[in-house]
Amino acid sequence: MKFRERIYLFDTTLRDGQQTPGVDFSVEDKIAIAGMLDAFGIDYVEGGYPGANPTDTAFFKRKRTACAKFVAFGMTKRAGVSASNDPGLAALTQSNSDAVCFVAKSWDYHVRIALGCTNEENLESIRASVDAAIQSDKEAMVDCEHFFDGYKANPDYALACVHAALDSGARWVVLCDTNGGTLPSEVRDIVGHVIASGAPGEQLGIHAHDDTGQAVANSLAAVEAGVRQIQGTLNGIGERCGNANLITIIPTLMLKPRFADRFATGVSFDQLADIARLSRAFDELLNRAPEAQAPYVGTSAFATKAGIHASAIVKEPATYEHVQPETVGNRRRVMVSDQGGKSNFIAELKRRGIDVPKDDRRLDRLIGIVKEREAQGYAYEGADASFELLARSCLEGLPSFFDVVSFRCIVERRFDANGNIKTVSEAIVKVLVDGEERMSVAEGHGPVNALDLALRKDLGKYQNEITDLELVDYKVRILNGGTEAITRVLIESRDDTGSRWWTVGVSDNVIDASFQALMDSILYKLMKNRELAGLAAAE
Repeated sequence: MKFRERIYLFDTTLRDGQQTPGVDFSVEDKIAIAGMLDAFGIDYVEGGYPGANPTDTAFFKRKRTACAKFVAFGMTKRAGVSASNDPGLAALTQSNSDAVCFVAKSWDYHVRIALGCTNEENLESIRASVDAAIQSDKEAMVDCEHFFDGYKANPDYALACVHAALDSGARWVVLCDTNGGTLPSEVRDIVGHVIASGAPGEQLGIHAHDDTGQAVANSLAAVEAGVRQIQGTLNGIGERCGNANLITIIPTLMLKPRFADRFATGVSFDQLADIARLSRAFDELLNRAPEAQAPYVGTSAFATKAGIHASAIVKEPATYEHVQPETVGNRRRVMVSDQGGKSNFIAELKRRGIDVPKDDRRLDRLIGIVKEREAQGYAYEGADASFELLARSCLEGLPSFFDVVSFRCIVERRFDANGNIKTVSEAIVKVLVDGEERMSVAEGHGPVNALDLALRKDLGKYQNEITDLELVDYKVRILNGGTEAITRVLIESRDDTGSRWWTVGVSDNVIDASFQALMDSILYKLMKNRELAGLAAAE
């Protein structure tokens, strides 16, 4: 077998990723994420800055990885203070980590403005900090902050920072595009100059930010130029526009011959097949919806809508797929819409366990209904569960669980006892279950929430089946102008099995559109419980 050079993967989700607006990891969150990264085959897991805050200090009370190297992050020692008397440095060297990653200024402008010391004092801080980590039996690495901007301004000093770290025994020196404004061609050229100066590529890394949308491209350009460590985060989270996305980088390294023929990572192909689940599990922990168009792992990454494309994919998937979706734990989706032909519909129905001949009149009727409804504003390519219910209704018929007799929503705006304006939403729903009429009343945060609570409050013998049903996303789109506009509602639901599904409703009344989508969600859940609906719509 041809020798392949090793690329080391360094995850900084727990440190740099935590700088994402709205993201604040607890100790329990960090433990869970570190375990996910460790099991996936990441080489280095950076846990945070021990001593900087109570969460990180508690997190570093013990080592949190079994296979990956557990990394503490922090600043080099302060200028004018000896390494032995710097409390920040002591917190790093005394932490329960395998390695320490120091952040060091490599742009003389920042040395002068941010640190307020001389260039030589900064170099001495780098040397002393690396030596202190090594003396504490820890692997030392240095993140050269603002390296690319620093190199453009003063290449000699930027290189001096790199060599100060290497000469002191650092295992890795990481070149950081901290402002995220460097272009791939610049990264390739500058990394080449660094290696030409005598810095070994096998001791260099890249840390790219995504401010121009090119963090992944910059990371790959650096690898081609000679670096052998890549830093990044899960799903590319991070401050401002985010960091290099390891979820995109790893499949590219492993599946694209330009890289796969030359390089190896610590991730196996079995682990790679779990990367879509890793990405979605992380989004779940953040309580945010996964990015549908994320490369490799998004639900749309291998989705085809146009009929001519779908027909070709059915014959030969490679016509419109750059890799096999199964290699990254994803799946092919041939979407149904008014742009799709029979090939789309037959493929999607078959995936749901519904076999229907191409010349079946029921199929023509289903296609006609879908196209008519999409002309009204429905969007079934984004609502798989609603499509499956419609398809089974046309082709097989649906079981009758319950009937809604009526519903009513009331929104009242009034002054409370303290003279403050208060808006109260109340919904009343009447349902018929086994011939018995049941009425439920609920108040909620807005009329849709009140309606949802009332609808799911008492479904008789089916009530226990929907206790784990949860609505996780609600989107409203106005399809034309004016207060009488047609409204489309998309609802995302999930249950305790981890399944997620999407339903749609359309009306000139947003409450009615929401009710349609809510009804489809409950009906799909009940059918799913009985294995009457395929798993294709439940991601």
